Amino acid sequence: MPNIKSAIKRVKTIKTKTSENSMVKSAYKTAIRNFNAAVEEGNKEKATELFKVAVKAVEKAANKGVIKDNTASRKKSSLARTLNTL
Repeated sequence: MPNIKSAIKRVKTIKTKTSENSMVKSAYKTAIRNFNAAVEEGNKEKATELFKVAVKAVEKAANKGVIKDNTASRKKSSLARTLNTL
């Protein structure tokens, strides 16, 4: 454990940011999982609706810096290709 006051504050800040980042990452993974489940069912209307939710979650994660921009673009492109094959 750190002894210096500023280092103690940094540990607390990092713990908070890590928690927030994991929540965002979990949300975008869940959105993608729900979209893929709708695609597996073959329900195009539900998949289209969940596609919008998943893309929004991916963009939010990219804007917050949880994932990189290129990763977000790749994920969105993959989701769009999956939707178009349905």
